[in-house]
Amino acid sequence: MNLPALAKIAITAAKAAGAAINRYTDREVSVEHKVGGDSYASQVVTAVDKESEAIILSHLLPTCKEFDIALLSEETADDGSRFEKDCFWCIDPIDGTLPFIRKVPGFCVSIALVGKDAHPLIGVVYDPSTETLYHAIRGQGAFRNEQSWKIDLKNKYLTYVSDKPLADTPRADEIRELLEGYRQQLGLSEIREISGSGAVLAAIRVLENGPACMLKFPKPQQGGGSIWDYAATACIYQELHLPATNFAGGPLDLNRAADSFMNHEGVWFGTFGR
Repeated sequence: MNLPALAKIAITAAKAAGAAINRYTDREVSVEHKVGGDSYASQVVTAVDKESEAIILSHLLPTCKEFDIALLSEETADDGSRFEKDCFWCIDPIDGTLPFIRKVPGFCVSIALVGKDAHPLIGVVYDPSTETLYHAIRGQGAFRNEQSWKIDLKNKYLTYVSDKPLADTPRADEIRELLEGYRQQLGLSEIREISGSGAVLAAIRVLENGPACMLKFPKPQQGGGSIWDYAATACIYQELHLPATNFAGGPLDLNRAADSFMNHEGVWFGTFGR
């Protein structure tokens, strides 16, 4: 399978979807509700999510037929084909729907190609707000705006990145304790926060603000993000030789049989090892 050619198609799809999303920057968008996890973020959808998905599928569906690729997308019912075919497209038409609704940066388009064995093969992230493209191809490196991407761990402090402020996060005291341990381990001066984006751009902001990390504890409630929230960035981290794991440090379950949610194992993305 020609991964660079498929990545090029995914990049074209992501940019086309991003251009469509940008047309709604100054327009009111009606919010609908769908069946999701326990969080509000997982239960809301807009017509723009669906339009973005339609644009992406117009580019990717021909590859599904030509190369026998399965499909998993946030706004389309899971048909289970991802367990039968060698790989599947994993799509989040708008990750960070809440920032998008609120008209603030923090949303993006995310497309990944994932093997049936749960290993990410391609990761494409496009931020319409800044028109910045991030992508990676397994074994061929990671790129920012199609230039080889090298991470600069220049800060003298530790950055904690999350969708919401730490003060509003469950088990905040436990997270603070972990962060303080990382700070001491790395010999850094203090801990700072960046919050307010969806999971995909949160992972990107970790890379752009290192030393940094984002994490979610395992939990019994459905949610904690879904496969499409982590598949593309897991590929990017893989190619940067940085950890994108479940909370315990094991491989992410990017082809979970039970459902698409990741609450069962949590996540840990960082620019340093633990």
